[in-house]
Amino acid sequence: MQAVLPEIESLGASLIVLSPQLQEFTKPGAERHKLAFPILTDPDNKVGEAYGLAFRLPDDLIAVYQANGIDLAKFNGDDSWRLSMPARIVIRRDGVVASAEVDPDYTSRPEPEETLAVLRGL
Repeated sequence: MQAVLPEIESLGASLIVLSPQLQEFTKPGAERHKLAFPILTDPDNKVGEAYGLAFRLPDDLIAVYQANGIDLAKFNGDDSWRLSMPARIVIRRDGVVASAEVDPDYTSRPEPEETLAVLRGL
């Protein structure tokens, strides 16, 4: 998305990322990848919950995470073991959702061109 950020902005739109992770964990990656858009924290996955994206990891997967040193409680600042499915949501200026794409498979993401097409159509 960083590569198409100038076009997003030229279309009068803004790009933000929302993550349940605390800033202390998102900021280093954003700096390393030289991201020029904000990564905001969604405390307790409240926004993710409002959009129906938040879910609690099953106990067996929590055990796998813990066995591999992944501590969501530390990264997210709560002990709920909840994540949000990755989504790309385009919200019009009047607050109406113009487009929403979500896939429970976190490795499957829509192409940036798809988002640009939605923005061009607004």
